[in-house]
Amino acid sequence: MNQCTAVALLPPPEHALALSVPDRRPEAGHLLCELGEGHDEAHATMLWDEGGGRPGSAVWARWRAGQVRLLPLPWCAGRDPGNADAACGLFAGHPSGHDWEVTDPTDEAITRELARRHPRLFRR
Repeated sequence: MNQCTAVALLPPPEHALALSVPDRRPEAGHLLCELGEGHDEAHATMLWDEGGGRPGSAVWARWRAGQVRLLPLPWCAGRDPGNADAACGLFAGHPSGHDWEVTDPTDEAITRELARRHPRLFRR
């Protein structure tokens, strides 16, 4: 399945704005949904892995209708049946398929073009 194409803007936090120099204000960042297309829940993208702070979880931005929430969520425990060393890179209980079932069409197109232009880099 293809990746969802939903995009949202995440404005910088108020404390970052308050500490910034007036002529160098932080800008909003864009969020691109990492879930498979056609999901029926809020969109989601991972912002950072909690690592040492909360092992086994990451902070995710979830949004619907312009309302963005940041949530620490545990990682999905799913394992890729084609590669036992690869775990799903989404959060536990995510809608749609696991990340190995979701294809980013833009990334695929870029990879095809690079392979066409530089075949020696893509030999197996």
